[in-house]
Amino acid sequence: MNVLAEIVAGVREDLEERMGQVSLDDLKELAARMPDARDGVAALRGDSVKVICEVKRSSPAKGMLAAIADPAALAAQYAAGGAAAISVLTEQRRFNGSLADLAAVRTAVDTPLLRKDFIVTAYQLWEARAHGADLALLIVASLDQPELAALVEQAQAIGLTPLVEVHDQQEAARAVDAGAQVIGVNARNLKTLHVDRDTFAKVAPSIPDHIVKVAASAVRGPQDLIAYADHGADAVLVGEALVTGPDPRTAVADLVAAGIRPSVHHSQD
Repeated sequence: MNVLAEIVAGVREDLEERMGQVSLDDLKELAARMPDARDGVAALRGDSVKVICEVKRSSPAKGMLAAIADPAALAAQYAAGGAAAISVLTEQRRFNGSLADLAAVRTAVDTPLLRKDFIVTAYQLWEARAHGADLALLIVASLDQPELAALVEQAQAIGLTPLVEVHDQQEAARAVDAGAQVIGVNARNLKTLHVDRDTFAKVAPSIPDHIVKVAASAVRGPQDLIAYADHGADAVLVGEALVTGPDPRTAVADLVAAGIRPSVHHSQD
């Protein structure tokens, strides 16, 4: 069994448990009470390269990264540093996250929030909205094409912007076909956990210009952001480097500053 399949199997078990506790109707009611979702596409598009900062305690590849006793306080640091969006891991087994983290972060910041999880059902999209998310991660490798297209459509229908994650050109083509407006290219292969820093450069040219392109994984600092920008990234997603560093606010501000350097402006503009 590959790592992604193992994670998704666990996610489905945990999902069954939550579905037994909170009905879909109750979730929809909670979601209806939330303010309208922020526009994820608008948040990640612009002249500068946007920075998505991640609240992430651990990962299957690296194990424990940071305790993060107060995710809201960390998110406030990210927002103060100029984060365009904040990604909150809600998967509990491998990433030590929860929907409570998402709700806590929502109370602390006005920044658009991404629910980062392994979403396989519409129920999880309603969970995301009910806990304050504006964007939701959909991973092409964990969904067949009809599932992917349906979840993209359902996310958009309830006000969420789907961030559709791909790892190669075939997956990118599937994401485009499914109607994705934001595509994240992950340098980490979720099946093997191997990182290839050239993944974005290989995949990005196959993604149409009207789609927001996000480079995910392997951003250690401003130099990596600039390298991704040179290959056409509209945004980068940064997790490990921020949660393991001493000063998240300054680290984010440095990335944001790198994103507005003249070298970053896309040659095709």
